Amino acid sequence: MRRLVTGVAVAAALVSTAQPVLAEPQAAPSGYTDQEIRWKPCFPPGQPLPPELPPGSERLECGTLTAPQDWKNPGQGKDITISVTRLSPESGPTGRALFTNPGGPGGAGMAMPAAMLGWNRPKLMDNFDVYGIDVRGTGRSSTVSCGPQAPNSPLDPRDRSAESIRAQLAAVEEFAAACQEHSGELGRYVTTEQTVADLDLLRQVEGHEKVSWYGISGGTWLGAYYATYFPKTVDRFVLDSNTQFTGSWQEVFGWQPMAFERRWREDLRPWLAANDGSYHLGATPEAVQATVDELRAKLKANPIPPEVPGGPATDHNALDAMLLYSMYSKATFPQLGQTMAALRDGATGAAARSLSQAAARQLPMQQTPPAESMAGTLYSIRCNDTEFRGGPEFLERNSGVQGALFPFYGYHSIFQPCAYWNDRPDVQLREPTGEGLPPVLMLQSENDPATAVEGARIAHEQFAGSRLVTVADEGDHGLYGQGNACVDDLVESYLVDGVVPERDVTCRGLPLPGPQQAAVARPSLFEALEDLADALG
Repeated sequence: MRRLVTGVAVAAALVSTAQPVLAEPQAAPSGYTDQEIRWKPCFPPGQPLPPELPPGSERLECGTLTAPQDWKNPGQGKDITISVTRLSPESGPTGRALFTNPGGPGGAGMAMPAAMLGWNRPKLMDNFDVYGIDVRGTGRSSTVSCGPQAPNSPLDPRDRSAESIRAQLAAVEEFAAACQEHSGELGRYVTTEQTVADLDLLRQVEGHEKVSWYGISGGTWLGAYYATYFPKTVDRFVLDSNTQFTGSWQEVFGWQPMAFERRWREDLRPWLAANDGSYHLGATPEAVQATVDELRAKLKANPIPPEVPGGPATDHNALDAMLLYSMYSKATFPQLGQTMAALRDGATGAAARSLSQAAARQLPMQQTPPAESMAGTLYSIRCNDTEFRGGPEFLERNSGVQGALFPFYGYHSIFQPCAYWNDRPDVQLREPTGEGLPPVLMLQSENDPATAVEGARIAHEQFAGSRLVTVADEGDHGLYGQGNACVDDLVESYLVDGVVPERDVTCRGLPLPGPQQAAVARPSLFEALEDLADALG
């Protein structure tokens, strides 16, 4: 999913016997729908914008709304706060709403409108009021948490000794307990069905009869379910880099060992070999693999000490995280090559910083406080929404199988907090079939490492009326606005003009970068979101 996702579940059938859901989308009590969002500029007028922000970001407005903690009993319990942003064109509000979500699940989304402004797609941005939402549980909304985690874990998922397996399973169990303890009562209500009710409250409060949608990764799951629960409000929905949203979260993450292995073997490893003249990591994919394995072993035996007291050391887990993160966008390939070359040559400063930053993004057991709410929301939604099948013995056995088949990331599939999730709330999501909905546009790259094309195709086949845009010879995660004219034109013709492709479409992917493009390559979507979220304060 998003890069803060690292635990990989395994494929299993979706069977849920949980008890009642929101039988019908309830009309929110007037005390909620009658509220008014007090929009105000996100940045003080007259002051310079933070440098991370694209021109026009001074128009970004921030606000909050109040929602019931439990939509099954609105007005009878606690309330929560949902923080949102809105970006209208320079000419003023359009009256057309585009809700957005960056994925996760649990990614803070208030920065999405500014990030999209930076993509320089005026046809879209001039025709919508674009909303960013920190969904319940995360960011600046009412939050959940898995608690502070140690900056380093010496555990190695590739170590299959009995002692190591026991320690890993104990750590997973401890992490799951921490998530539920620190999230408290709200954690039971951080679910997809509660979240989509929040979204529809935002629609009502803002006075929109219908809304359009642009969601990435975990945002495709959320978009599909919003459409399923509130079909009459659906205008035009774009689902970019798709989860298998017609299945379970266990199935969604179950594709990742295979998908990351494919991206590594077919894209990144050959690219490093082809650029051996610049990085000297090996002239063949097999030689690159040997170099990576050697560096990993050295970092495991002798981690690079932290640059500041109490900070994380740079070890084998940090290397795994950096490699994993680099799979999401080809724009990161040159930086990865430079960092790997620096490590091979014994340089530790900048290389260690790159690795530790990647570890902070990727490893849920090394979350820093600002990311705690995203980790808490991620696992609350995954573990509350759909039942996890299997216990500790299953995790041990399956992670061994996955690791043998897909060694790049398969062993990490032992990290499954949902296997230890106690007292799962009564949640039984409606089946997203697409029936009765306008056509939905799905975007998918063939070598996406986080949301495998196989899962996207299953969702497409099971979601009536959907159109699938497959991007061939491409592996990036998050496709719209990243420079592919075929993709961008299809999305904007659909969202702005209402042109629905008559059938599924194939676009060609963008070429991989050259080794010297690191200095000019624009940040990946997720880097941009982090930078913009920091700028929002």
